[in-house]
Amino acid sequence: MRRKIRLTLTAALLALGLAGTGSARAQPEVAIVTVLVDNAKVMRLPERTQTVIVGNPLIADVTLQKNGVLVLTGKSFGSTNLIALDAGGVMLAESMIRVEAPQAAVITVQRGLDRESYSCTPNCQPSVQLGDAQKYFGEVSGQADSRRKLATGSGPER
Repeated sequence: MRRKIRLTLTAALLALGLAGTGSARAQPEVAIVTVLVDNAKVMRLPERTQTVIVGNPLIADVTLQKNGVLVLTGKSFGSTNLIALDAGGVMLAESMIRVEAPQAAVITVQRGLDRESYSCTPNCQPSVQLGDAQKYFGEVSGQADSRRKLATGSGPER
């Protein structure tokens, strides 16, 4: 009896899935693209792409270039999707975008509940990462911002 119910439920779900598409043609396969946070990756869009949609632009951002080239930038940890549509709104491709943390040469120091990250290439220097303690993140980011302003001449006048 249970097997019959399970088979009926499976058949019903398959029927709903097919009925929901309104079409018998196959959907494009979903590719998985991995990019590191604060890094970019170059991708090629399918021919005839007119519109590109990013599910969550807080996780990943895209910049369109010439000749169907797209630059994908990891903004924050997580997953989102990227959809390419043609001029008629037909989906040409869909990709799952995974934004991950860099693993090489990053040392994480846990001080109680507070976390600090250091880039060790080869000497260890502060390198703020998403998830670091707020105080550490603010101090290191502030120093980096002050240094950038001094280098560009937009710092405090003497």
